[in-house]
Amino acid sequence: MLAKGLLTPLHLSDGPDGSVLVSEEFAGRLTQIAPDGASSVVYENSAWDVAGTDRRGETIYLAESQGAGPMDPRAMAGHLRSIDADGKQRTFGDLAALETKENADGGTSYGFRDLPGACAAQLPPEVEASYKGHVDSHPYGIDVYGGTIYVADAGANSIVSVDVATGEAKTVAVLPSRPHRFTAEEATALKLPGCIAGHTYEFESVPTDVKRGPDGWLYVAVLPGGPEDPALGARGAVFTVDPDNGQVKLFADDVMSPTGLDMDHDGNVYVASLFGEGVLRLSADSGTQSVVLPGVLTADVDVRGETLYATVNSLPEANKAPDGHVVTGPLEHD
Repeated sequence: MLAKGLLTPLHLSDGPDGSVLVSEEFAGRLTQIAPDGASSVVYENSAWDVAGTDRRGETIYLAESQGAGPMDPRAMAGHLRSIDADGKQRTFGDLAALETKENADGGTSYGFRDLPGACAAQLPPEVEASYKGHVDSHPYGIDVYGGTIYVADAGANSIVSVDVATGEAKTVAVLPSRPHRFTAEEATALKLPGCIAGHTYEFESVPTDVKRGPDGWLYVAVLPGGPEDPALGARGAVFTVDPDNGQVKLFADDVMSPTGLDMDHDGNVYVASLFGEGVLRLSADSGTQSVVLPGVLTADVDVRGETLYATVNSLPEANKAPDGHVVTGPLEHD
């Protein structure tokens, strides 16, 4: 174990001099953990949710946001922030403005497509029978490649590119909906009307992390909308996106709650499975899954050399002090 006592360590990335950077998202804090476990605060602003980070040279980049989703009463805002070696900061890439203007998935249909009206009327208020994508932005994971930062926007359900020099933000791709056909048993377990059994619900695809692979494609971890826990099975996925034209392909299906992603030089994908068994390795050739670093509430993963880093215990228990950990393990090879 490299560190403990962290509050919602939902994101992890390489830091300078062998350290790692951990975003304690709900605290609005970016913490640097040295190889000996010593910690120091790199950035802190409790007014913002500090999300994914990346680094190029001596400059650290991070995403931060406010007002994501219907439960956050704050006005929607989000951007990228850079911190250079001298501590100078810059904000750029207005992601909330992009989503407000474009509503990236506004043309995507979600919900039931053929549910009889009498059945739809029995759904609880929080379950929309059918709808188009809402205006929402929650920048979550980022990856810096050259002069571009790719952003997994978990609110917009899109991948965004931000030009580091100009700050211009553009939508690269919208992730496809995730269909699920309900069984009678699932309806009962979720306290939904039994008449939905046999009907398919198009859930949102919620991108949580992005990484440019050695093949030049973007690899994107996607949570399923609706229950993210095992209630409806392993419904997460990893998609690949062509950054030049936005083409989207499925790389791996049936992945349990993937909230963080990284890759090795051979193209194998490592996924943090929040409600699964820990860090999963998805083979570059087949997408076959195996557990390579067991953990509970594993939120993110980072590959450095021959070592895996991961955050576990990432969500605090009720009425207990936060105790998120950073753990390490060896990188597996074929």
